[in-house]
Amino acid sequence: MSSFALRAARSAARRAPRAAAKVSAKPAQAAAYSILARNAAAASAAPRTAVMATRGVKTLNFAGTEEVVYERSDWPLAKLQDYFKNDTLALIGYGSQGHGQGLNARDNGLNVIVGVRENGESWKQAIEDGWVPGETLFPIEEAIKRGTIVMNLLSDAAQSQTWPKIAPLITKGKTLYFSHGFSVVYKDDTHVIPPPDVDVILVAPKGSGRTVRTLFKEGRGINSSIAVWQDVTGKAKEKAVALGVAIGSGYMYETTFEKEVYSDLYGERGVLMGAIQGLFLAQYKVLRKNGHTPSEAFNETVEEATQSLYPLIGQYGMDYMYNACSTTARRGALDWAKVFEETNLPVFERLYESVKNGTETRRSLEFNGRSTYREDLAKELKEIDEQEIWRAGKVVRSLRPDRQS
Repeated sequence: MSSFALRAARSAARRAPRAAAKVSAKPAQAAAYSILARNAAAASAAPRTAVMATRGVKTLNFAGTEEVVYERSDWPLAKLQDYFKNDTLALIGYGSQGHGQGLNARDNGLNVIVGVRENGESWKQAIEDGWVPGETLFPIEEAIKRGTIVMNLLSDAAQSQTWPKIAPLITKGKTLYFSHGFSVVYKDDTHVIPPPDVDVILVAPKGSGRTVRTLFKEGRGINSSIAVWQDVTGKAKEKAVALGVAIGSGYMYETTFEKEVYSDLYGERGVLMGAIQGLFLAQYKVLRKNGHTPSEAFNETVEEATQSLYPLIGQYGMDYMYNACSTTARRGALDWAKVFEETNLPVFERLYESVKNGTETRRSLEFNGRSTYREDLAKELKEIDEQEIWRAGKVVRSLRPDRQS
C-alpha cells in the first residue's frame, strides 16, 4: 500500500474545492467551529429543527438527540468584565490548564491571581508569564483567602492530598470551580467533599491547556463541557457559562460532573491515547514480523494515518475520508471495521466499568501520589520513546517536506 497516501491526497484534492466552497460560504465563526456548524446545518434540515431558545443559547439536534449548547456570542467582553467586576479569580495550580485558563482570563480583563507553592517550579513559570509575587502571585492558602472564585486546577492527586488544608478556606459565599469531575465524583477515594454553602461548578475544556491558549490567541475558542454540582445562589449555571467564556471557550455543552469524568477517563484510556498506542504498536509488530522495513511499517501505520487520513476525518467526517480513498481501500476498510468493532466492544465495556466503579481512579491516585511519581513516569515514557516504532518515526518525521530547509 505504498501509494495509498498519495491516492488519498489526490482524491481529497479533487474534492477539496467543493468542500472549501461550502465552508467559505459560512460565517467566519461557524467555520472556526466546523463540527458544530455541520451539526447545526444537519439539524436545520431534520424534522426536529435546531432552534435558538435565547440569545447565545441553542438547542441543537445531534443525531436525533436534542442538546443545549451555549456560545460566547452572548458574552461580549464588556458584559463579561462587568459580570465579574467584583470578583477575584484565584487560580490554584499552574500546570497545563492553569497556564492556559489563567492567561486567557487575564487577557479578557478579569481580576486573576495565581496560587502555587512558593518558589517551586510552577512559581517560577508563573513569574515568566508575567504574574507578580505579592500582587497577582501568592502561596496557595493566601490566594484562596483573597479569591471569591476558587479555581482548583491542581492535578487530581494533588487535589486529594491538599484538600484538608484547602477545605477550611472555602468559606461561605465563595464559588468552587473545577475543570474535571474527578475529585468530587470519587469523593470516597479522594475525600474531597465541598462545603454545603458554596456554588460548585465545572468548566472542562475538551483539550489540553496549551490548546486552550493557542485557540484563544488565534481568535477562536475551544469546546468545553459545563456542569453544576451544587447551586446555592441559583446562579451557578450562569456563572459556569460566563467562566467558560472567560477562560477561552467558544461553545459549551451541558453535562454532569459524573458524565464528564466518566467520558474523560474512558476516552483517554480508549481511542484518544491508550487504544491508539496499542493499535499502532500491534499493527507495526505484525508488519515487521512479516518482513516489512521499519520505515514502511511506520509509514503504513502512523504517518499515513496522522498526516493524510485523520485530518480528513477531523475536518470533514469519516464518510469523506472513505470517499477520498481507493475502491480497494474502501472495501477492505468497511469489511474490517465491523471485525474491529465486534472484537473491541467487550474491551471498551470492561474499560467503562473500570472507570465507573472507581478502579481507574484508585490506580491513578496510587501511582500519581507516589513520592517517586516523576521518576516512575519518566521510566515508562522512556520505554515508549525507545520502542522501534517511535525511533523509526523520528527519522520519518525528519523527512517531511515541512522539516526540510
